[in-house]
Amino acid sequence: MTDTYVFLIREHDWDSDRFLPGAEEAPDLDATFGEHREFQEAVAALGARIVGGQALQHARHGGVVTPGPEGRQVEDAVWTDSPYADSSELITGFYAVECADDAQARTVAALVPTNGTVEWRKVFPTG
Repeated sequence: MTDTYVFLIREHDWDSDRFLPGAEEAPDLDATFGEHREFQEAVAALGARIVGGQALQHARHGGVVTPGPEGRQVEDAVWTDSPYADSSELITGFYAVECADDAQARTVAALVPTNGTVEWRKVFPTG
């Protein structure tokens, strides 16, 4: 039996807009994300399986919200724009990986490409 773990990549934000269609002098995606392809191969060699993952765009394309009380979640919400003043690192992407056990998940976490840190968590089984 396998469990799914999510690996959250925490590092300094990146200029995702340079990679969008129509950007001037867009960098080569293959060269930029080559280490992620190598990671995917390493995960497969361990016998684990990547079941999801994405890079996240720059934090300016998101924010933080604290919902209001029940019944007024939207009306009384407190919205904060990015970037986040309380941290120099934020989540820039994630992988969801099926792992055989905690030891394999720890190994996968150490292999995730980052210039920061990786937080991994077992996904709660809902069905």
